Amino acid sequence: MLIKIDFQSETPIYIQLRNEIIKGIAKKQLLQGENLPSVRQMAEDIGINMHTVNKAYNLLKEDGFINIDRRKGAMIGSMQNIITEDFMMKLNEEVDALIAESCCRGMSEKEFIDLCKEKFNSYK
Repeated sequence: MLIKIDFQSETPIYIQLRNEIIKGIAKKQLLQGENLPSVRQMAEDIGINMHTVNKAYNLLKEDGFINIDRRKGAMIGSMQNIITEDFMMKLNEEVDALIAESCCRGMSEKEFIDLCKEKFNSYK
């Protein structure tokens, strides 16, 4: 899986890395039980600090996307039933903000929904 990091982006690198791994899981490029590179190897491959990778891996672990074992390293976890109340609250807040900004910019409901459908279908 190719991980794209935009070093010019205002989004922190650890968040970009987290998001790229989640996209890889959603697109079935990373499968349950599959090992991720070690923190050291991932940092070398991307050219970032090991602490940045560690922070991304810890977020992924907290959210249930990966399991971390001292002997086996980081592995893709089971994606069964991880829709939590916290996730739903976060999703609601983020979607609300995106809809508000889209309305302010003059985007129609149809344009917004069509874009959402297109993006959602890219992960099927």
